[in-house]
Amino acid sequence: MARGKSPKPSAGVRVKVNEGVAMPEFADLSIAGWTGQVMETTGTGAKMKVILEWDAPSMEKLPASYLSHCESQGLMASLACLPVSDLEVAE
Repeated sequence: MARGKSPKPSAGVRVKVNEGVAMPEFADLSIAGWTGQVMETTGTGAKMKVILEWDAPSMEKLPASYLSHCESQGLMASLACLPVSDLEVAE
């Protein structure tokens, strides 16, 4: 599958996670193909990260073990922070 172009790092852009990407806080959870909406960005250039909110179909894929992990660590399961290079614009 050909990779799409990197998203414009701005709020409201719908993005898809590239193949081979795992959840940063839960390395055993593949999030390849998951989709969400950019909420904001941090950093610049190669160090830019995107804070995104998962859409409903992606939220349904979250395993109970991940939800428990987020709760115990004070993390919001509906959000993720990923390098912009791990994402492409969703169609």
